[in-house]
Amino acid sequence: MRYSPTIAGSIVDALPYLVEYPYGCTEQTLNRFVPTVIAQKLIKEMGIDLEDVRNKRANLNPQEIGDDKERMAQWKRWQRNPVFSEKEVNKMTAKGIKKLREMQLSDGGWGWFSGYGERSYPHTTAVVVHGLLIAKKNGASIPDGMINLGVTWLKNYEAKETERIRMWKKRKKNTKQYASSMDAFVRLVLAEAHVRNDEMLGYLFRDKNHLPVYAKAVTGMAHHLAEQNIKRDAIIRNIEQFLVHDEENQTAYLKMGNGSYWWYWYGSEIEAHAWYLKLLAATNPKSKQARGLVKYLINNRKHATYWSSTRDTAYCIEAIADYMRASGENNPNAEVTVIVDGKEIKTVKITKENLFSYDNKVVLAGDALGTGKHKVEIKRFAAGKEAGPLYTNAYLTVFTKEDFIKKAGLEVKVDRAYYKLERVKDATESTAGTSGQVVDHKVEKYKRIPLKPGDMLVSGDLVEVELHIHSKNDYEYLMFNDWKPAGLESVEVRSGYTSAHKSGMHAYMEMRNEKTSFFVRQLARGSHSVKYRLRAEIPGSFSALPAMAEAMYAPELKANSDEMKIKVKDKD
Repeated sequence: MRYSPTIAGSIVDALPYLVEYPYGCTEQTLNRFVPTVIAQKLIKEMGIDLEDVRNKRANLNPQEIGDDKERMAQWKRWQRNPVFSEKEVNKMTAKGIKKLREMQLSDGGWGWFSGYGERSYPHTTAVVVHGLLIAKKNGASIPDGMINLGVTWLKNYEAKETERIRMWKKRKKNTKQYASSMDAFVRLVLAEAHVRNDEMLGYLFRDKNHLPVYAKAVTGMAHHLAEQNIKRDAIIRNIEQFLVHDEENQTAYLKMGNGSYWWYWYGSEIEAHAWYLKLLAATNPKSKQARGLVKYLINNRKHATYWSSTRDTAYCIEAIADYMRASGENNPNAEVTVIVDGKEIKTVKITKENLFSYDNKVVLAGDALGTGKHKVEIKRFAAGKEAGPLYTNAYLTVFTKEDFIKKAGLEVKVDRAYYKLERVKDATESTAGTSGQVVDHKVEKYKRIPLKPGDMLVSGDLVEVELHIHSKNDYEYLMFNDWKPAGLESVEVRSGYTSAHKSGMHAYMEMRNEKTSFFVRQLARGSHSVKYRLRAEIPGSFSALPAMAEAMYAPELKANSDEMKIKVKDKD
C-alpha cells in the first residue's frame, strides 16, 4: 500500500527534460526556464529544503510500485535539475530572456525561430507573452519593455481580427464569420496583461459552440479574468458535456473527438486538459473534476516523468502548480495512519521537511493476511482532525488454488473470448467484373459460435481466440501473452506483424509452443481487440491459463483475463 498527500508534487521530475531539450526554437527557449521558475517558487512557498528534494527517496505518485531507490536512479538519467539551485535558476532565466530578446522581431512579435525572412506569428507571440507574464508573476526578472512590445503586437492583431468579424455581412473580402481558437488564445493572453476587449470576448461567447474543447477552456479562462462569471460558468457547463468520470480509478478526462484536427495546436489533448485544469483551479479547485483531471494528467505522462512535448509539459506544470496552491496540496503537513482489520499497522508524519523522503509504503506479508475478507483503512489527519487529500493505492500479489482463475485489472483490462468456427457452405461474394457487371464467386467464410468453459470440441475443429483490451489511458510498449490450452495448436506458424484488417489491431505476433504473444507499440485510451486461430488436435480436458497484459517498461501495469477450460474428443 502506498500513500501521498499530493500526487501533483511529481511535476519536479519533468524539469530536467525541458532544461536538456536540444533544440532552440522560440517556444523551447521559453520553456527551458519558465516551468522551472514556477516549480521553484512553489517549492519555496511550501518551505521545503531544496537539498532534500535533490536527495529525494519518496515517490510522490503512489500508483508506481517499483523500488524507490531504483526509480530515483532512473530519474537521474537527466543529470541537471536546476530547481534545486536558486542561483542556477536565475542564471538560466537570464540566459533565456536574453535569447528571447534577440529573437524578438522589430514589430514586437516572435516567429518560430529568428533571422532573415522570419515574421511574427500570433500563436508564437501569444505563447511567449503568456510565458513571460507567468514567469514574472513567479518572481523572474523580466524587462517590461520586452513584454509591452509583444502585448502591443497582439493588441494590433486582435483589433484586425475583431474588425474582420464585425464586417462579416458588410463586405466580401477580408472577413470571417466566427471567432477562432487563435482569437481565444490571444484574448486570454491580453486579459492576463490587463487589456480588455469586450467586443471580441462577446464574439467568443457567441461562437463557443464552434470552438474545439481546447479553445473553450481558454475562452472560459478569459471570461474569468474579465470577471464575467455568468458567461464563464456557462462555458464550463459547455465543456462538462465532454467530461468523462472514471469512478473505478478516480480520474476524469475530456473526450474531445478531435480526430479531424489533432495535429493543430488546439487539437492537443494534453494541453486541453491542462487549460481546463487551470480554469477549474481558478473557479472550483476542490471539485471532483479537478482532482480527477490531475490524476489523469499524472497517469498519462508519455515518458514516465514528462508528457509529449516541451509545450504541453510546460502547460501541465503550470496548471498543476495552480491546482496545488488553490486546493491546499501545497500544504503537505499530515499524519497518515494505516489500519488493517481495526489494528493500527503504521503511522507516518509527513511535513515540509520530509515530503520527499518520508516512508511512503506499507507491505503486509502473507502471514499477516489470513483467509477471508480484510478491511484496510488509510486515514489522513492534520491537527488531530481528518483533513486534506490523500492519494492511495493498494496492490495484492496472491498465490491461489482456486480452480477457475478470475480476471483482474484496473488501468488495463483483458477479456478473452473463444469461438468455434463453422464453415458456411456455398458462401459467395459479389464483386464488380471487368465490364462493371456483378460477378458472384465462392469465398471461404465462417460462422462464429461462442464457447463457454467446459464446452466440447472435436479434433480438427477450428477455434478463433479474441482478446478484448480496454485501456483507461494512452500507453506505449505493451505485451499481451495468451496461454494456449495444451490440446490446441496455432494455425499460424510464423511470427510477424499482424494486419489490423485481419487481426483487429496492429501488433507484432510471436508464436511460441505454450503461448501466443502480442507486442503493441502504442495503445490509445479506449477499446481494442486482437485475434488469432487455433486448431483442436489432442483429446482430453485442458485449461488455458489467463491471458496476461503487462507494460514492458512499467511492470506494475498488469491485467489478466478469466481462465478457460476446453474439452477435446476424437472424431467419431
